[in-house]
Amino acid sequence: MTDQQKRILDRLRGLCSRREYCCADILKKAKDALEGDVQAAQEVVDSLVKDKYVDDLRYASAYARDKASIRGWGEVKIRYMLSAKKISRDIIDQALAEIDDRKASDRLHKLLENKYRSLKDDPQCRLKLLRFALGRGYSYDEVNTLINTLLK
Repeated sequence: MTDQQKRILDRLRGLCSRREYCCADILKKAKDALEGDVQAAQEVVDSLVKDKYVDDLRYASAYARDKASIRGWGEVKIRYMLSAKKISRDIIDQALAEIDDRKASDRLHKLLENKYRSLKDDPQCRLKLLRFALGRGYSYDEVNTLINTLLK
């Protein structure tokens, strides 16, 4: 490993010790720092993975927990966003398994109730509720069932 790679490795270790990153994000940072040298950047990333500074499962789990609990995102949106970061399907499945389905359903119910209050007199209330919840990343079946009970 060259001196430049070692300096970049130290800088990236500092970044990774402060927050979680996935391999794709770190690879991009390493490539930018090494002026596009993909092989050298991959060596830096491999070293970070070996030393447990970067772990896609740990990143995906933290991401899924945060987005589900803080942002109120559904499983569909979280899955899409993680796959956009080039995280494997197996890791995404493991991360999503850690989300409490009951809490997510309760959160969706509260979101829909609040939105329903603002749309009560709107003739397109059902459509807007459906679009709102689907945009948050919840499945159609789950959303449709909750909207049907809410509108009764």
